[in-house]
Amino acid sequence: MDTTTIAEKKPTTISGDLKKMRNHFESGSTRTYEFRRHQLKKFKEVILHHEEEIYAALYSDLKKSKEESYASELGLLLAEINVTLKNLRRWMQPQLVKTDLVNLPSRSKIYRDPLGVVMIIAPWNYPLQLLLIPLVGAIAGGNCAVLKPSELAPATAAVVEKIISATFSPEYIKVAQGDGAVVIPEMMNAFRFDHIFYTGSIPVGKIIYQLAAKELIPVTLELGGKSPAIVEPDADLISTAKRIVLGKYLNAGQTCIAPDYVLVHESVKNKLIDKIKTQIEKFYTSNAATSYDYSKIINERRFEKLLTYLSQGNIIAGGQHDKSTLFIAPTVMDDVSMDSPLMKEEIFGPILPVLGFTTIDEAVNIVQQNANPLAFYLFTSSKKKEKEWIKRVSFGGGCVNNADWHFTNHHLPFGGVGNSGFGSYHGKHTFETFTRAKPVMKTPAWFDPSIKYPPFKGKLKLFKWVIR
Repeated sequence: MDTTTIAEKKPTTISGDLKKMRNHFESGSTRTYEFRRHQLKKFKEVILHHEEEIYAALYSDLKKSKEESYASELGLLLAEINVTLKNLRRWMQPQLVKTDLVNLPSRSKIYRDPLGVVMIIAPWNYPLQLLLIPLVGAIAGGNCAVLKPSELAPATAAVVEKIISATFSPEYIKVAQGDGAVVIPEMMNAFRFDHIFYTGSIPVGKIIYQLAAKELIPVTLELGGKSPAIVEPDADLISTAKRIVLGKYLNAGQTCIAPDYVLVHESVKNKLIDKIKTQIEKFYTSNAATSYDYSKIINERRFEKLLTYLSQGNIIAGGQHDKSTLFIAPTVMDDVSMDSPLMKEEIFGPILPVLGFTTIDEAVNIVQQNANPLAFYLFTSSKKKEKEWIKRVSFGGGCVNNADWHFTNHHLPFGGVGNSGFGSYHGKHTFETFTRAKPVMKTPAWFDPSIKYPPFKGKLKLFKWVIR
């Protein structure tokens, strides 16, 4: 196997490699149901064969336990493959839709066409599933794909390349290793992809979008933002604390849909804080540094950035840290200014600001200062409050009386809105993201009324009757 990364190859070589993928796609070999199903089955088999290597890689990159790795990465990937295999034939069938009066007795169908050669760019925080779940949809859609894993999770990137090269030809699916700031522009300047699927930060998402716009390349952007957890006074505080703690401190807070901050009604703020502290100790012991279930910060750069937040408020739990192990304890803070970077930037770490509110208008105003969050979590027993919050706040997706778990439901489209991105995936939605709806209307020759043809004079009344 050629170990030279795309970043090190000359642009002419990059272009040549990608043109081979274009030729492979245009041969039509990726389009049949039998081919797609076979590739998905092979993919599943090789993933299971490398299961222990995947666990070891995720532990190396992020100190994830096997259980967390399966629940938040490998298991979700396998579930995506399983639901796709179960439904692929049905998804590929042309969908019969209604035909309007003016076109009767025509029949109308929507076909799903492959997009072509696509590129999938993944972040480091969930480096397996955020790269390979989109790939499931790309395969199911009949495409060829270039995968760009994050160089910041090198162990997982290496295992992914091993899996892909052992399973698929490079003309069909290939992995592009290297510095994303170099590799991605080089490829996009050398070749017109048919779709770009990017998961990551808002600033980099804007760069990807600008590069794609030059060639009118469609883009799916799965970004982030400051996702709030709203706690009303009628919430069950014990289950609320459990679910916020799990959602926030999973993967040491390095989750794009983690509760970024808590907005809790002043009347129950102190009670909730006490219960959050209790749950942190129950989940991760009194010394999270030695906890089997607690991950590490990805690298020193992120570690140093997170440390700057600790001086921007009052630490009421946690705050301990160790650079040698990239450990920052599960931390809770209050007395945080809305003008501080802690409340203007996506935290992406195990630091949880807790703010109080007294009216829904006050709370909505705080949420709107970081509009269009990727996720939104509401804790309440009131259906009236539930309806009002959902109506008043624009967000990508969310939960009522839960946090994070909507991501695992493949029946729900996952994606952002506004600043948190656009486009969606998971389950059938992944298949639809990597295919294009192609509408076709078929009209019989035997029915050909003269009203459709000139001369049109005197037919206005009839036109108004049939075209409405």
